Amino acid sequence: MNAFSRGIRNAFRNTIRTVAIVGMLSLSIGLSLSMLLAHQAIGQKITSVQKNIGNTISIAPAGIRGFDGGGTPLTSDAIKKVKSLTHITSIDQSVNDRLGSDTTNIQSSIDAGSFGRRQFRNEGGGGGDVAFGGESRQAPDLTNFTLPIPVTGSTNPLGSVSGSSDSSVTLVSGNVFDGSKDADVALMGKGIADKNSLKTGSTFAAYGTTITVSGIFDGGNTFSNNQIIMPLPTIQRLSSQSNTITSAIVHIDSAVNLGSTTNAIKNALGSTADITNDADTAKATLGSLQNIQNVSLFSLIGAAGTAAVIILLTMVMIVRERRREIGILKAIGASNVRVMLQFTVESITLTVLAAAIGIIIGSLAATPVTKLLANNSTSDTTASQTAPVGERPGPRLMGGGFRTHFNNNGAIRGIKNLRANVDASILGYGFGSAILIAAIGSTAAAGLIAKVRPSEVMRAE
Repeated sequence: MNAFSRGIRNAFRNTIRTVAIVGMLSLSIGLSLSMLLAHQAIGQKITSVQKNIGNTISIAPAGIRGFDGGGTPLTSDAIKKVKSLTHITSIDQSVNDRLGSDTTNIQSSIDAGSFGRRQFRNEGGGGGDVAFGGESRQAPDLTNFTLPIPVTGSTNPLGSVSGSSDSSVTLVSGNVFDGSKDADVALMGKGIADKNSLKTGSTFAAYGTTITVSGIFDGGNTFSNNQIIMPLPTIQRLSSQSNTITSAIVHIDSAVNLGSTTNAIKNALGSTADITNDADTAKATLGSLQNIQNVSLFSLIGAAGTAAVIILLTMVMIVRERRREIGILKAIGASNVRVMLQFTVESITLTVLAAAIGIIIGSLAATPVTKLLANNSTSDTTASQTAPVGERPGPRLMGGGFRTHFNNNGAIRGIKNLRANVDASILGYGFGSAILIAAIGSTAAAGLIAKVRPSEVMRAE
């Protein structure tokens, strides 16, 4: 009987021990594989996050925040400078204005209430003695005051709806227009459309021009549904803001380039713009992923180390038990290499059985383990980022506004929904690693085999 067949047969000499060893090894290998798959899934998610989360930079004219502050809007020429920079994939540009009773025949769907009247009064619209052009006179009565209607000209129509996450804005009816082409069309919030009995294809007056409703959207809340979105060139023309940009969202290729691109934009625009980025969003999201990746890596090392220790101790125990058998084999002419080969085959046989079971365990447990790690790591992560958007200053503009990004919340949901993909290459790596561990563990017992002397063993027996 050669060393290979003897090694395979010896693996099953003691049924109870074989079951115990294979059971412990299969659990260790299964855990190692699940952590390997989790590590791979998280690595892929990190790459995806770097391309989609924390990759936006907000540009607003210096000193302008919503309808507050003061300063000079940016120009289209300034945005062209930004477009020429590296790592920038696209730029969403917008101009903001408001429609009052003197510029449109439709009404806001939001009642002014005490808050709206107070805001208008504080801006010099009414309520008490107010200075107009150096002259003090009584402002008009606000009893029948209605709120102005926010209107935005944008190259990214649905993405420019204020007060909602990008993912929560849905098109209820109609079509989205090309925001870069000058056309007398508009997307209208559901609230203001219902208030004025408008639907897709209806028309309304704004800036002395007839505007066609191309679609109606639902922004998910009352404020968002009280907005009108039009093409950027159209608002620039109708509101006499030619070549004017009041806000821009820059999209870059990866969060890795966020810092360098932000600095490049600051250098290009200088003091004319206030620039913020999604660094906090990227940090929070990537931090959670990197925590999961570290845990999976350490667990992988621990599980693989446990499997190696099990094999090593098992083979040491077997060698010590079979000293007499080793002595006899050597006495009849077996070399150390042949005896070591026999024990290595036995070790590999046990490991192959354990690996077959462990692969099944690891494949089934990979996704639940990954989700468990993700849920624990992100349970306390609630970061989101608010990026300011500039508005055009002037007597027609009242109130203030900020564009809120909720990309990080979507990222957290994406992390918690991580799935580990089992493919042949990973299974191959896992199986090969198990065999390598078995070979190393059994070879480590070679020193004990080499020290066994036939004469001493026979004399002791």
